[in-house]
Amino acid sequence: MEPDDIDAVLSALADPIRRRIVERLGKGEATVTDLSAPFDVSGPAISRHLGILERAGLITRERHGTWRTCRLRPEAVAELGVWLGGLRPDWDRRFDSLEAVLATRHDPTPATHHHDHQEQS
Repeated sequence: MEPDDIDAVLSALADPIRRRIVERLGKGEATVTDLSAPFDVSGPAISRHLGILERAGLITRERHGTWRTCRLRPEAVAELGVWLGGLRPDWDRRFDSLEAVLATRHDPTPATHHHDHQEQS
């Protein structure tokens, strides 16, 4: 993925409504009406969300008579997965380094606490 494409996808997915729309479309094609049902937002607001997802390349919209349907573009999601997967070796190295630092700082002798006991007669 090109950096501009990644920026557009991540920006589109930054919004919780758009993430939920993408999750729903992951289960299959849906009408705009179906997609808007779970949200307490206006029709134009849903259309704006769909436009952002479409411009980011995550979905396609089609008109079927009076119905508009939306479909997830699985290849766009796969490309994002590949890009994120490419970051994993760097993060694994960083976590391994952190683990090594923490292991050297770990004190194997537990702290002991001494309590003064007074006997009552």
